Amino acid sequence: MDLSTLKNTPGARKSRKRVGRGPGSGHGKTSGKGHKGQKARKGHKHKLGFEGGQMPLVRRLPKRGFKNPNRVPWQTVNIKTLNRFADGSQVSVGDFLLAGLVHANCGGVKILGTGDLNRKLTVTADAFSASARAKIEAAGGSAIVVGSTQE
Repeated sequence: MDLSTLKNTPGARKSRKRVGRGPGSGHGKTSGKGHKGQKARKGHKHKLGFEGGQMPLVRRLPKRGFKNPNRVPWQTVNIKTLNRFADGSQVSVGDFLLAGLVHANCGGVKILGTGDLNRKLTVTADAFSASARAKIEAAGGSAIVVGSTQE
């Protein structure tokens, strides 16, 4: 086997549509552009959302509310899901990622207090709700905020 014997799989390479090559080709005369109008002319380009001069839908609809550019999109993890980790272990954002509890590159991780915790864990996250912090400490563990020196 060498380079001179290689062939493409059937259907891998498709020849381009040759327009304007007579009536027998099926794409002659108007070359698939129909009769007259803006789209039949040469140099026709249209912008995304262009509606032929009518006010575009994006501009017709009212703007509502306020979008905060500095918003932190929190990913939440409930206390009850922390029971899957071993007793006495240290759990961080990386462990949540490996366990499939959060997605990568999607803001900070906040621990919420839904459910009960049966294990003593040292949990490191970006934020904790008051009830989550209380439940972790009641189970004998500690809640550490990332980037903070306090527990």
